[in-house]
Amino acid sequence: KVPALDGGTIDLSSFKGKKLLIVNTASKCGFTPQYADLEKLYETYKDKLVIVGFPANNFGSQEPGTNSEIKEFCKKNFGVTFPMAAKVDVVGDNISPLFKYLTEQANAIGVESPVIKWNFTKFLLDENGKLIAVFPSKVTPMSEEITKYLN
Repeated sequence: KVPALDGGTIDLSSFKGKKLLIVNTASKCGFTPQYADLEKLYETYKDKLVIVGFPANNFGSQEPGTNSEIKEFCKKNFGVTFPMAAKVDVVGDNISPLFKYLTEQANAIGVESPVIKWNFTKFLLDENGKLIAVFPSKVTPMSEEITKYLN
């Protein structure tokens, strides 16, 4: 379970049976327009995929906002309807337990460190929560690299 952007809780175990794409996001990044494609991916594959965004201010201070500011930004600018977690650290001394786990799992499947080099790194997990693949920032959400796992 992780804190949600709106103050509630996101129970990741409730997504069992669907693939899960976990993305570290930021509102002031060159990759921020990927929110639109993440929403499109979510709408297109919502029967078999859940996306959860995790705002993080770890790279270039590109997520300076509060949880409520981030929520408003995502809704107003990109119409985001997929679940968004509260702001977390995805690297460093205060790394969230989830991202520590994902990084360790990525290393175990051969992804070189640092696993998370920038905002909009994407972790794809299977229907049972096992990490399948990690995609760097430049891989767009609707790309064949990602959608081949969903078709």
